[in-house]
Amino acid sequence: TNCLTAVWRLFKNLSEDQQRYEKQLIFEHPAFVKLCQQLLRDSRRMTRGDLVFSLHAVVSLGVPQNTLLVQTLLRVCQEKLNQLDNRCISVLATTLAGLDKDKNVSALQAGLQLLVEQRIPSIRDIFILQNLMKCMGKDVPVFLKKKLEMAVLKQIDHLTFPNALRVFSALVAMNYCSIPILNACSKKIQENVHDAPFRRLILILEACYDLQYRNVKLFSALADYINSTACLWDKRQIILFLSAFETLGFQPSELMGVFAEKVTEDPEFLNLKNLLIVLRVYSRLNYVPRGQKHLFFETLHSCLNKYLPQISNTELLKAVYSLCILGYLPHRALDELLQKNSRGELLLSDDLYKEQKEMMLRCVKACMELDSPSFTKPAFVLTENFSSLISLNLRKAREALIELLGDENMFRQNVQLPYKYHIDFEIRMDSDRKKVLPIAATDDHADSSVQRLAVLFVPLSAFCVGTMHPQGKLAMKKRHLNKLGYHVILVLNKKFQEMTNEDAVEFLKGKIYSENAFSFSEMTVQDNN
Repeated sequence: TNCLTAVWRLFKNLSEDQQRYEKQLIFEHPAFVKLCQQLLRDSRRMTRGDLVFSLHAVVSLGVPQNTLLVQTLLRVCQEKLNQLDNRCISVLATTLAGLDKDKNVSALQAGLQLLVEQRIPSIRDIFILQNLMKCMGKDVPVFLKKKLEMAVLKQIDHLTFPNALRVFSALVAMNYCSIPILNACSKKIQENVHDAPFRRLILILEACYDLQYRNVKLFSALADYINSTACLWDKRQIILFLSAFETLGFQPSELMGVFAEKVTEDPEFLNLKNLLIVLRVYSRLNYVPRGQKHLFFETLHSCLNKYLPQISNTELLKAVYSLCILGYLPHRALDELLQKNSRGELLLSDDLYKEQKEMMLRCVKACMELDSPSFTKPAFVLTENFSSLISLNLRKAREALIELLGDENMFRQNVQLPYKYHIDFEIRMDSDRKKVLPIAATDDHADSSVQRLAVLFVPLSAFCVGTMHPQGKLAMKKRHLNKLGYHVILVLNKKFQEMTNEDAVEFLKGKIYSENAFSFSEMTVQDNN
């Protein structure tokens, strides 16, 4: 056992190329063959620790699972399963996690699961607990996940920074979002963020995404640390951080500002792949650097033009779409895109992403018209009622508007506008915004004294995490509705549904009649964790 584990410890620290070469030498060495034969003969006489560690070393070195040696060791482990201590259970769980399902592996895993269930109350070592969570995986019954969760929470006061990182990974492997454990781990990570290497920081953000865990304090701490040490990071590393934040819907504004400066100072580092990531991140998170908006856009546009001869049709559409969402029209790339579309090269009938591409192209065309400097606000916008039916989550809003305005003829619901834009409720007011006007009295004719309000009930996911800052698509819709002559009122639907009927009426009253209702403030939303 000592010999095998020593070989494994030396072997695991080698590079992949070295491992392939050394593995061949090890397997061909006559002493290794004798060692395996002796292990096969003595397996039933070995102590529990030697047995488990030998199996782990043999499997880790790459001895095939279907060999007599590995299958014999698996069967002996089944026979001695009840004799294993907690440390041996942890090592065995690690070994089984790396094996394919077969008769012996499945039987051993089933027995191990029953044993773990019995032993959980006696396990005090958080390292062993997190390892069991990680190795037993997502197929573990929910009741066992909860038992493991409670065992970890009992030891949470002894949580170290390295263990906090491991527990994060273990919860992902188990596909179990335990908010109390994650909050405790997040606190420990925030306190020691400067000790985490680059790859660990990325893994933390990826784990948060996998677990659908949103912790604004954790994200802010990571973003602040990366921003304060930006000079130490490679630009490509910062791009990976920004991409990870983007998937979470979190806007690290200071870091994005610093990185925008790096892009404008030295855009040569942006290859096509990184350029597309930067465009996606800044458009989805709706971030435009202050004071250098035009320079930033021109720099990205120039980079995009450089790659036009080699860019694929899909990549071109994504790049143009991202810039259009931000309100910038890249004319040369737009011309190229429209030519490809007219030749039928953009939307192929067998394309799995055809609907998504059609939506993106529709948005691009809307931006070309509405964001053009030559576009003027129309005196009259042709609208139609999309449907008389109203969704369940808007019934409360409809009832509140009827109570507030006195009559359902004082507003319209489910209104369809040009460019396929849809608004939940339309309200019309006089020029002083003191009085709501009946829809019928102001319909079908232009009147500059009439102000149109578009009330949109939007989900929390339409905003950047932790703020009321709209993400790219919502910001574009708001911008375009403004161009069409609407004052836009954004209402967070989840919060509205939680209000009492009386509070809902007062809330809408404040939004409709308030002078500041149309200047959308970036209020902080409390973390739901």
